[in-house]
Amino acid sequence: MKKILLVVLALILVALPLTACDNNDDNKIIVNETTHSIFYAPQYLAMALGYFEEAGYEIELINGQGSDLSMTAVVTGAADIALLGPETVLYVYQQGRQDYPVVFGQLTKRDGSFLVGREFEPDFDWSNLAGKEIIMGRRGGMPAMTLQYVLNQHGYRDGENITMNYDVPFALTGPSFVSGTGDYVALFEPTASELEKEKSGFIVESIGAESGEVPYTCFVATQEYIKNNTKKLEKYLDCIYRATQYLLSHDNASIAELLLPYFEGSDKDTIASALGNYRANDSWVIYPSMTEDSFNRMQDIMQNAGELSDRIEFSKVIDNSIADKIGR
Repeated sequence: MKKILLVVLALILVALPLTACDNNDDNKIIVNETTHSIFYAPQYLAMALGYFEEAGYEIELINGQGSDLSMTAVVTGAADIALLGPETVLYVYQQGRQDYPVVFGQLTKRDGSFLVGREFEPDFDWSNLAGKEIIMGRRGGMPAMTLQYVLNQHGYRDGENITMNYDVPFALTGPSFVSGTGDYVALFEPTASELEKEKSGFIVESIGAESGEVPYTCFVATQEYIKNNTKKLEKYLDCIYRATQYLLSHDNASIAELLLPYFEGSDKDTIASALGNYRANDSWVIYPSMTEDSFNRMQDIMQNAGELSDRIEFSKVIDNSIADKIGR
């Protein structure tokens, strides 16, 4: 993780004079998402329902394929907003940068991944993992840290009674599992449901349900961008809020129909199944303000993983000034 941070910081220093200069269109918002998943359904639904268009904005969505890369996009000015794990904000803050990015809104409140095994296990128990190899994802990323936290809570220690594999890049965890690596893997939707449909893997447990509430995915921007675009970001979060309300008040099949164009290669039934899994987990926040209790739980998870030396004050990296106005 430290090597990744050094690369990020190097890019920050090189690109500092160019930060926030790439997007000169006042009506466009460039959003870099850490991955493309049903987990972020309110974002795509706000686009599908025309909420952003009504607000006068065009959304350009880019798949960053990892929180570290999405953060790099924000600090170099390649994106206006990043949708990512807020742990990345803490990593950058720890490096002492003055205009470090901050969280201005929250989208999800649980881990969005599911533990997928090679066999159908209707009576799965965590004791089934003894002596097994688990594909964890990138070390220092929220998916890997949350899964480690859950495994540790169940008495597992890497190299002692389980193998936690951090060698597979986040974007390749699914393909690596299908090709034969590991006994279990943590996957987001719709990938997890797609593997079930292909009989290549089977969802055995929800990691989010097991880990409890945590500010898992948030909207992040530089402090300068937030200061100069307060009204724009307020409208942006209001669109997300309205889309979340719509999602929670309509059935999975109806939402799947709207999301289908955003998930090329997936079918309506798979998307509806993925939505059902996330809905059952109570995955999305109603209001986009982050609570200090959930922030502290995230720091517990980070410290358990050995990725956070000193705890960080909530107000240093979380700016609820815009989010507090939404839906109230």
